[in-house]
Amino acid sequence: MSGGLYSMEEKDFDRTLDLAKVKPYGDTMNDGKIQLSFTLPVPIGAEAEEAAKLLLKEMGLQNPMVVFSKELTNGFTFFNCYGNCSHTVDYSNIYVPKVETTTWDMGETDDFIRTNIGRPIRIIGASTGTDAHTVGIDAIMNMKGFAGHYGLERYDMIEALNLGSQVPNEEFISKALDYKADALLVSQTVTQKDVHIKNLTELVELLEAEGLRDKVILACGGPRITHELAKELGYDAGFGANTFADDVASYIAQELHRRMEEGLVEK
Repeated sequence: MSGGLYSMEEKDFDRTLDLAKVKPYGDTMNDGKIQLSFTLPVPIGAEAEEAAKLLLKEMGLQNPMVVFSKELTNGFTFFNCYGNCSHTVDYSNIYVPKVETTTWDMGETDDFIRTNIGRPIRIIGASTGTDAHTVGIDAIMNMKGFAGHYGLERYDMIEALNLGSQVPNEEFISKALDYKADALLVSQTVTQKDVHIKNLTELVELLEAEGLRDKVILACGGPRITHELAKELGYDAGFGANTFADDVASYIAQELHRRMEEGLVEK
């Protein structure tokens, strides 16, 4: 396609990507376009839409538009809106602590364990404390796994024991000793009022009091768990959203091998 109009439009498009000044992308580079959805406790109408646009302006968005509004119930209106963000972030200077291991599939992890460790790895997991949710620990431990990723029970070179939910920390440690576990996995789903922080901290303190902390690999996971938080709380690794048994198994296998090579644990 050719023509003066097309050439002018192409010329006007910003194609510059500066990782030190990244801003949202909508239709063209650096247009700053953002979509927001929210509800205001006001009746639907012109005044409600104006309130939504004013709120977008207060957020610092330019050219605010309400593209959809719907009454949820009497006195409450839902909005879909657009605006242009003028702010940028320095993507090139971002550092996020994360588990620094290579993620393998099940077969690769089994082969590594078989070759470099020479025996099955014993892993025990639970949702500890008052947490009654098992969706997280089941996704990692159970044979069927989650989203096409098989759980630890399916690995040939991993012996996995899932204790389920609402397991007191003291009982979790006792079961881990009986099982002679190499690694302990803790899942935390219920996080209201940071109850997960208290529970995770308590487990570390109990392990330290028994002189067991350095003898096991300790990892935790959940929707509000990050590797950075896990390390701050005294864990070896943290696994958040969008991580699977592949990630956990690969990490534990590589970490156990490292500790064996350095003489930190018995082979």
